[in-house]
Amino acid sequence: MEAPYHKSRRQAAPRGALVLGRLVPILLILLLPLLVGAWQDASGNTINPNYVKRIENGKTAKHEILLYFGDPKEIEKTDEGSVYKYFSYKDAPAGLPYIHDKRKIEEQSDKLYLDDSKQVKKVPLKTEGKILRSTLTIRFKSDGVTVMSHEYKEF
Repeated sequence: MEAPYHKSRRQAAPRGALVLGRLVPILLILLLPLLVGAWQDASGNTINPNYVKRIENGKTAKHEILLYFGDPKEIEKTDEGSVYKYFSYKDAPAGLPYIHDKRKIEEQSDKLYLDDSKQVKKVPLKTEGKILRSTLTIRFKSDGVTVMSHEYKEF
């Protein structure tokens, strides 16, 4: 005859389930910065001022800069070394209230142009835009690894 089942006894979970149960939260924690970074890049806010504060002239390495800010928007090669340039944008203000009759059309916006199919068209009116929020310029030493100087500007 079998022993009666006791509710106080727990069956052991399979080892794979325990590993998976611990692995999922760790993966979510590791992926969270990537998701936040992707959102910042899509929104145009790609220069984090807290990361700029971490840059030390003569000490910070190029790989740290790439980790903080990703690939630069522009790279210049000079005799002293490379120069990385980063730009951050924000949405242009809506400019309320909008009065259509008082709107001044810029000269280049009133011109005609030929599109790819050789059709004459007017330049479409711009309804939204981005304006410059901040810039970061990083100059590297001639060794190409160490930051020589950096300049951060907010507008």
